[in-house]
Amino acid sequence: MTAKPFMIGALGLATLLSACGEEKAAPRPATVMAPAADLLTVRASVVDDLKPVPATLTTRDMADARARIGGTVTQLLVKEGDTVRQGQTIAVIRDDRIGLQTSAYDAQVAAAAAQAAQAQADLARTQELYDHGVYAKARLDQMQAAAKAANAGLAAARAQARASAELGHQGVVLAPTAGRVLTADIPLGSVVMPGQSLATITAGPPVVRITVPEGETAALKLGAAVRLAAEDLGGVAATGQITQIYPAVTGGQIVADVTASGLPQALVGRKVRALVAVGQRQAVVIPRRYIATRFGVDYVRLVGKDGAAVDSPVQTTPAADPAAVEVLSGLRLGDVLTPAEPRR
Repeated sequence: MTAKPFMIGALGLATLLSACGEEKAAPRPATVMAPAADLLTVRASVVDDLKPVPATLTTRDMADARARIGGTVTQLLVKEGDTVRQGQTIAVIRDDRIGLQTSAYDAQVAAAAAQAAQAQADLARTQELYDHGVYAKARLDQMQAAAKAANAGLAAARAQARASAELGHQGVVLAPTAGRVLTADIPLGSVVMPGQSLATITAGPPVVRITVPEGETAALKLGAAVRLAAEDLGGVAATGQITQIYPAVTGGQIVADVTASGLPQALVGRKVRALVAVGQRQAVVIPRRYIATRFGVDYVRLVGKDGAAVDSPVQTTPAADPAAVEVLSGLRLGDVLTPAEPRR
């Protein structure tokens, strides 16, 4: 009875061993050999050290259409976004007191004209009587002085009337320059004071205005290239040049203007991402065709000493050249790469 279970166990073990012996070894993956052409040895290169700085899309200048007299806005002829030409009427301001003053000055002109006419008539009679020996020379001089005073009073009254009329005409607010109306937020019927702005108008070419800490002033040079985010500018510009550096330091910041071709003028005040070179550094920059992206991870194909190619993950960032990338980690100097995808 004891030997029978032992024999059964031995037979089962032998069956399992024989089954294991019949299994085939799993095939090894085939080794990918790198092509001999287009091999790249990783080396360090000197690149500009770019620093992001605040930037705003604006225009070279801003012009304000201001009220020259106080009064009530009776007409507002523009709105935000309108394009205006220099000298175009922006608004009309009316002050009824100016009209009343002009009427009063006109009455004074009429009175002064009557006095001047009377003085001229008196002078003519006195001159005639003087010529006939009736009046003395002193009497003639007196009438001549009175006539001159009356004429001067008439000229002064007319000047006051013209000044009052011109003051009324100054209620017409004109565009100081040609451009686009940026703000015109004074409601119709509002009471405004002399010098108050009724509309802000863009003036001059569009620029990207950057601010840089004063400690990095040495990095700002006229003509220096500044990288601009093309997606923030509608894809129309990617690189600009510094054309103006303002000497004043405000809040520890230096302001400079960057000019680029094709800058849009539709969204003045829009924030733009800008990169300014503040120095130089060493970096690993390789052509973009040596990078393959799978599931959001960048890979390069490393070539070993035996010629076998192995995919290795790397961390990259865009380089100044759109056809290249900068490798932040994952590579060592001297590594050999082969293109991630064969050329077509």
